[in-house]
Amino acid sequence: MTPAAFRSIALRSPGAVESAHMRHPDFRCKGKVFATLGYPDKGWGMVKLSPDQQRYFLEKDPDVFSLANGAWGRSGSTIVRLALAKNSVVKAAILAAFKNVTATKKHA
Repeated sequence: MTPAAFRSIALRSPGAVESAHMRHPDFRCKGKVFATLGYPDKGWGMVKLSPDQQRYFLEKDPDVFSLANGAWGRSGSTIVRLALAKNSVVKAAILAAFKNVTATKKHA
């Protein structure tokens, strides 16, 4: 997968826009980041998953998905090695991350 393919998938999400954070592109919906490109370097992307989703993708393809450093990784931020990634798997991860930031919380 190329950075351009990652960007294209992210921007196909309804209402998604490209912005920037910490000197690299990010993808947001309603002001909330769900994915980034260029972290930790230009060959990587990041998706903001729940811890359960993160475990799923880490088990599914451990050569592609890794925890981001520190507390970010422990809370679900998952880095994606683009050169080894299949579009279909990354598309599923981006969609999960997008849904995480756009889901409405139900109050009891």
